Amino acid sequence: MEDPIRLPFHFYMGLVLLITAWYLNWHLDGLRTHILFFPLWFGYILSVDGIVYKRKGESPLSKNSKKFVGLFFISIPVWWLFEGLNLRTQNWFYLGREHFSDLEYFLYASICFSTVIPAVFGSAELVSSFKWLKRIKGGPRISSSTNSIRTIIFIGISTLILLLIWPGYFYIFLWLSVFLILDSVNHLRGKRSLVSLTDIRDWRPLISLALGCLICGFFWEMWNYLAYPKWIYHTPGVEFLYIFEMPLLGYLGYIPFSFELFAFYHMLGDGVTRNGPSNYILSEY
Repeated sequence: MEDPIRLPFHFYMGLVLLITAWYLNWHLDGLRTHILFFPLWFGYILSVDGIVYKRKGESPLSKNSKKFVGLFFISIPVWWLFEGLNLRTQNWFYLGREHFSDLEYFLYASICFSTVIPAVFGSAELVSSFKWLKRIKGGPRISSSTNSIRTIIFIGISTLILLLIWPGYFYIFLWLSVFLILDSVNHLRGKRSLVSLTDIRDWRPLISLALGCLICGFFWEMWNYLAYPKWIYHTPGVEFLYIFEMPLLGYLGYIPFSFELFAFYHMLGDGVTRNGPSNYILSEY
């Protein structure tokens, strides 16, 4: 009988970091979250990675530490793109922004933004470790034929244009249009894509990403609720049934957002971290 895999040291280090930063973020007065956001989420990332290692015998950190670090660097420009689109949609605002110079804001925000992709991908890896997900054998087919890809790109570009022209009505496309374009381009370039998986009816990576991002979404909103600086939302038409600062229906945006992160990673990742397999994330699928 094989010895059970033990939780690695970085799990305990991450847990201590998470609990300490969480306590300070909710109990200190004045400005604190710009300093505590990164250690809080870095603690979460290390803790989740440790659990993944125990459950699967490997984890993003253990498989390739360089690629693991690369996730943080890729995450920064990816989220700044969404910040740029939000200048048009005006869906979220940061309370406390006025306390920082432009340079200070850019540096603090970039450090915080660096945790987005590692947190989502680590949570997706955790979801993928459960047996019920492995038992899912098939789902609806979305073709990756040339005509289908052209149609998907057309829909992606059209929804992005609608978003930019009439953001008050079509802001929801912020969490879909970029994915439709990038994932299709990745497929055409021979890179890993989600549409290539739906073509063979394998939806398990999409489910893992969606649930992983929803888990992160819950913690993002919960830890933000008593934070300062913090973000608040303006989402016309769905501003009811709030869970923390986020309307209930707003959580649905985390699902396509996870797909966008996957598409961004496979478009940018090879250029940042060349070591290791191309299917570094959710490699069992």
